Amino acid sequence: MDPDAFGDELVQLLPRMRRFARGLARDAADGDDLCQATIERALKSRQQWQGGTRLDAWVYTIMRNIWVDQVRARNRRGQTFVAEEAGHGVGDPGDAAIEAHVELGNVGRAMDRLPPEQREAVMLVLVEGFAYKEAAQIIGCPMGTLTSRLVRGREALMRRLGDVA
Repeated sequence: MDPDAFGDELVQLLPRMRRFARGLARDAADGDDLCQATIERALKSRQQWQGGTRLDAWVYTIMRNIWVDQVRARNRRGQTFVAEEAGHGVGDPGDAAIEAHVELGNVGRAMDRLPPEQREAVMLVLVEGFAYKEAAQIIGCPMGTLTSRLVRGREALMRRLGDVA
């Protein structure tokens, strides 16, 4: 693939990559760092991508691998993730915007409480729209394992969000 075309496709994926990175990292700054590291590695390794395959799946696999490495390194150093506690939406006009913001916050907190494996499955399938088979390949697990994680994650989200409503 032409390097310019590869770069253009990568740029088109940025919003989705950023959303997935923030979902994995559970922190905006860490998510942005993860996204940047992923782009850097994808550009350095572009010759390894096989044309005719899904670029998004390849990039998400890179991102997930970087994330796993980062989590392992942080655990070894004894550091923990800090939950995002910024005052989003201050000064939102109108009740609908405020209610939507509150509901989005509820969903975000419910997602944060999921185990990483379930959160990852939910993010890939329900948020990013990957097919089960593709998500299983990105994660590197059998499709049955992904399905199980997704079902448990979805049930946990519905329980937690049902408690909020």
